[in-house]
Amino acid sequence: MSVRDLIPWGRANGNQVPSGLRDDNRDPFLSLHREVNRLFDDVFRGFGSGLPTFGSGSAFSAGWPRIEISDADKEIKVTAEVPGLEETDIEVLLNDGVLTLKGEKRSESEDKGRNFSERYYGRFERRIPLGVEVKDDQVDARFKNGVLTVTLPKSEKAQSQVKRIAIKS
Repeated sequence: MSVRDLIPWGRANGNQVPSGLRDDNRDPFLSLHREVNRLFDDVFRGFGSGLPTFGSGSAFSAGWPRIEISDADKEIKVTAEVPGLEETDIEVLLNDGVLTLKGEKRSESEDKGRNFSERYYGRFERRIPLGVEVKDDQVDARFKNGVLTVTLPKSEKAQSQVKRIAIKS
């Protein structure tokens, strides 16, 4: 949205843009720049958060599975929704403070009778930087009803580094 959209001038109510603010009195390159930006805004407006990241194969790999992270005093808990998968379809890795969830969701049927589908199929990979030291040997991963829960206990060093900061008014 541009500032011009906020100003109540327009063709609909019969008002005209003041002559000093018309595009023909401005730099043509600035006008071209604004128009190109508007075109890109119009094209990408409908994509929302499903826009694929550059370098990835699809929107499926960009933000799937959806995750939830909770950070408590003694542990970090990562929960991922992976409906339609079995625990054998998912791989959980921990390397250099980064938790990686990866796997593949396969189609249950051939494409022959399918006219339209909004379901995602294919490989996925999510990398979650933890930012704290965890006890690698005590990491626990559980899978139940399409939900993967990974519990990562924090090391004593990470627990002691937490500082409470008083808020002053």
